[in-house]
Amino acid sequence: MELGIIGLPQSGKTTLFNALTRGDVPTEISGGRVEVHTAVVDVPDIRVDKLTEIFEPKKVVHAKVTYADIAGLEGKASETGISGQLLNTLSQMDGFIHVVRQFENPRVPHMAGSVDPKRDLADMEAELILNDLIIVERKLQRLAEERQRGGIGRDKAIIERERVLFERLQGLLSDEIPLRNETFSEEEEKMLSSYGLLSRKPQLIVINQSEDQPPLELEVDAANTQVICIPAKLEMEIAQLPPDEAQIFLEEYHIQEPSLNRFIRLSYDLLGLISFFTAGEKEVHAWTVTRGATAREAAGTIHSDMEKGFIRAEVVSYDALVELGGFAEARNHGKLRLEGKNYIVQNGDVLTIRFNI
Repeated sequence: MELGIIGLPQSGKTTLFNALTRGDVPTEISGGRVEVHTAVVDVPDIRVDKLTEIFEPKKVVHAKVTYADIAGLEGKASETGISGQLLNTLSQMDGFIHVVRQFENPRVPHMAGSVDPKRDLADMEAELILNDLIIVERKLQRLAEERQRGGIGRDKAIIERERVLFERLQGLLSDEIPLRNETFSEEEEKMLSSYGLLSRKPQLIVINQSEDQPPLELEVDAANTQVICIPAKLEMEIAQLPPDEAQIFLEEYHIQEPSLNRFIRLSYDLLGLISFFTAGEKEVHAWTVTRGATAREAAGTIHSDMEKGFIRAEVVSYDALVELGGFAEARNHGKLRLEGKNYIVQNGDVLTIRFNI
């Protein structure tokens, strides 16, 4: 899972990046340059800690998430669209963390001269939508040229289905509707998979406020979108403290947990992901799959050979395993069961994959 942190200059993107990754990347203005900082972070999960207590494994592996702090967007939609390195970077993200400024600070001037979260959010969305519209219109132009040539080299029926799909996208984008609001069929998803359309990507909107500001009531009528308010600067300062001092600060500011933990849960939900586990004396390992994945697909997440030679999965829920204290007790109480390749993995399942190559 790779999430790109985007937003207008001086919105606090790098500050949030440091809070999430416990980093210390300088927060100076990028001046419109394309700059990307990335960090891979362990997914904090109390379930991994509890399984580690039970099995005392030699190795513990958390699930991972990659955050990318992306500079270069300025909310100034261009007739030529986003170009080059920046577009390539944005297109590769699984989703966006969109930082919107609410905090007031005269030493950090806003590029528009005033702080207005709703305006800034609309400006950035407009830039993503216009970029997608340019890509869609270029595709329609190529399809028109292809039809004029008689569709040489490609099935005419496929060309026609693409035309219908991209004209639909053109209509939505022309009406300033982000594509994340639209539902697509499996065939349409395949058609669109290589285009990296930016307004299709799910987004977590982060209202970056001062610690003394009340939460901003911002209603966003959009699918695959969530909103959260946090004081990013305070969270960064806490993240850079030793654990014992950080806990004191969390209690002082009545923060129940670091933003990293909350972001992970929201990010998983936003992207439709769940965690399952493998556990034993050798290793406790957290794995990430898409919600709705089968046992066989989960096996492939561990190793391709397991998917090819899948026989069955021994499954027990995390809650039952922890309550009973181990696999033997779970089996004795009828909580450990055998499931086939089409079993839909549930969040928190502990799996033992049986396979043969």
